Parts: sequence; C-alpha cells; structure tokens
Amino acid sequence: MGGMRAAVIDDEPKALKLVARALEKEGFETDVFETGQPFLARMSEAPYHLVFIDLKLPDMNGMDILDFVMKGFEDAEAVIITGHGDIPSAVKAMGKGAGNYLVKPFRLQEVRSMARHVREKIQLREENRRLKAALDKTPPLKDFIGASQSMLEVFEIISKISKVNCNVLLQADTGTGKEKAARAIHDLSPRKNKPFVSFNCGGFTEELIASELFGYEKGAFTGATAAKIGLLESAAGGTVFLDEIGEMPVNMQVKLLHVIQERRILRVGGSRPIDLDIRVIAATNRDLQQAMAAGEFREDLYYRLNVVMLRLPRLADRRDDIPLLIEHFIKTFNARFGKSVKTFSPQAMKVLAHYSYPGNVRELENIIQRAVALAEGETIRISELPPDLQKLAFSPYEGSGLPPLEEVERRHILRVLEATGYNRNLASHILGLPRTTLWRRMKKFGLDPED
Repeated sequence: MGGMRAAVIDDEPKALKLVARALEKEGFETDVFETGQPFLARMSEAPYHLVFIDLKLPDMNGMDILDFVMKGFEDAEAVIITGHGDIPSAVKAMGKGAGNYLVKPFRLQEVRSMARHVREKIQLREENRRLKAALDKTPPLKDFIGASQSMLEVFEIISKISKVNCNVLLQADTGTGKEKAARAIHDLSPRKNKPFVSFNCGGFTEELIASELFGYEKGAFTGATAAKIGLLESAAGGTVFLDEIGEMPVNMQVKLLHVIQERRILRVGGSRPIDLDIRVIAATNRDLQQAMAAGEFREDLYYRLNVVMLRLPRLADRRDDIPLLIEHFIKTFNARFGKSVKTFSPQAMKVLAHYSYPGNVRELENIIQRAVALAEGETIRISELPPDLQKLAFSPYEGSGLPPLEEVERRHILRVLEATGYNRNLASHILGLPRTTLWRRMKKFGLDPED
C-alpha cells in the first residue's frame, strides 16, 4: 500500500506537536488541526488512515468527531486523547470504535508504540484484501484456500493437468491437503461425474491391501463368504487416490504396476481379468528417489505414477495465506458450534503468524476449531490457544528453560506495556499495580523508554 496518512486534532500546541512528531517518526504523513471543523472537511475530501482526537475541543465535542469517523470511514482507526480525570469518557469512546486512548501527559514513546501497532493492523488488513483479490482471480477449487504465489502456481498446475488423462504424483508433507488437491484434479477433469475413491497405503499388510484394492471372489480365503468388488473396480471411469504410496509393500507394488500397465485387474481368488478405466493420483511425503536407491520402491512404478509431479508447499512456506485460512476456519466452526467469533487478539494473531506448523494446514484447522469452541466472546485470546502456543507468547529463555521469577515478571510487564502502547494508566490497571509501583518496576527492569 502507499504512504499512510494521519491526522491529529488537539487545541494544545505541545500535545499536537508531540503526537505529530511521533507519527512522522513511524512513517505517517501527518496533518494537524486545532479545531474539529477543518478536520471534518479534509477527512471528507481525502480520508486519513489514523486519527488522534482530543475529546475537548473549542468548537465541538471529540465524541462527535469520533462518530463521524467511525460511521463514515470503516477503514479508519481512531485514538482518543483525554485528561487523567476523564478516563471513563475514553473507555466509552473505545466502546464506540476507538482503538485505544492516550492520557495526558503522555510521552513520545507511548505515541510511537501505539502508532506502530495501528500501522501493523492497517497493513494486515490491506494485505488480506490483496490476497482476497488475488484469490478471486484464481480458478475456483473446492475447499482450497490460498492466494500466495506458491499456491497460485499450484492452482495453475491443477487447472492444466486436470484436463489431461495422465497419472499424477503428489509430493507433500502430511496435513498440506493432498487429498483436497487430488479431488480438485478430479472435479475439474472429464471424469468429474464418475467416482472418486481414496485409499491409504500405510500400515496395512500386502494381503489386506490386495483385498481392498482388487476385491475378492467368494471362497478366496477363510471368511470370504461372498464376492467383494475392490476399490479400483468401484472407481470405474473415475479417479483413484492412493495416499502414502511410499509405504506400500514392494510385492504389492509389482501388482499395482501390472494393473497400471495392463489396465486390468484380477480379483483375489479370481481367474477372469476385469478391464479397468481409471486415473491414478498417488501421494507421498517420502523422498521416493531415496526409497528407490534403498530398494524400497520400484523404479518402474515410480515412472508410471510420476507422469506429472505436483509439489504442495508447507504452511510455513506460504505464511501469507494464514490470515485467509484463519478467516475460513472461523466461519466454518462458527457455523458448526453456533458461535460468533470475529477475530483473534493482536497478541494471539502474532503467535499464529510466527508458529512453525509442523502439522501444516490440518494443524491450523485443529487450533482454530479448539479456539472457537472455547471462545466466550467475539475475540479469541492467547489463553484460548493450545498450551504449546501460549508458551510462544513469551520470549524464549536461554539456559535451563526455567527463568527466575524476576525474569517472568519483567517479560510480563514489558508485554503489557507494548500491548498498551506504554499507556501507564491502562498498564497499571491491567497488571493490578499502583502507578507508582509500576514506575518503580519499570526503572528496576530498564523498561522506561526515557532512561
């Protein structure tokens, strides 16, 4: 996005100059107003991204300006400026949509920290819009959410290969959406009105895989009291998705290779070959090149499956998509649980944005499901994230992993100060400390920005 614009409305020259200076240091193009009416006219001509509003102005009430900004400019952020004795009015203003408030006398660092927080919020909102706009231009793929460059490339490849009747090998980690990708290929292909069947090749014996894929005739083995159609046969005219193909026993790989080559199957215990018209999409999270070198995967089967290779990125490699995925999962689980969650707190969102997601999209989905289920209001807090993620809200501690009590206290005070833009009144209220005690702690721990 272009340069962000800010306005400051205050009839006290000292406060006006201090806020403007802080905003300019944070990269905002800043205009100042000593009265409200000129601001209203300028805001109507060229809206500001961020507005600091003094509640007491010579020509009008700051609350009226706030109403004008909140009702007419949905993308604008507002911060209230008030005196120490009028904090209740500032709290009321926050109920009307103000993002935060400053209590006079305030310091340069308070304003800069608050401006930085608002700037990040605006940038995140703009980035979400950009991603959604990019997503709208991509082919509609069922259940696929993503607008990052890596996902746009995946969508393009899926769109191309879906129309070609060739086998596909998906190389992807667990939880990245392998089956969704396979279904997308099927749904966009000429086979879309035929069956899509899936089978996980991991953890089964050769005999069980054979009976599930090929079916069996009555009497083929003890307990086979009736003939059974296998998954390959049941997918006639459609698509078969074989997940964890790298875990398939080598002897079973030989039989699958024969099926792909001959386009025929033989049920277990049967003698009559059955013609087969299927497309095979296989997936693995293993390095099949290494498996071939180790004699654990047949080279001829590899090349039969790998007509086209499609690699799905890990979630950690497509972090731009995390906000879109979160929004999608919130809507999904709101509907399922009858909730009305709208967003995450900035602190919780920061944790989600930096987490490594070893379980990829599936893990993020589980995290959001849990958080929505536990949420009591419209905003999900850090306390509603899984315990492992809650720990990420703290800076890592070098050493034993068990920081001394003073270190825990210092971190917690610092986190609250940063979250409140170094607003000491609000921070002391959240911490349950008298303002003088908070000041002494800040001096002790070197947290006073003016030291």
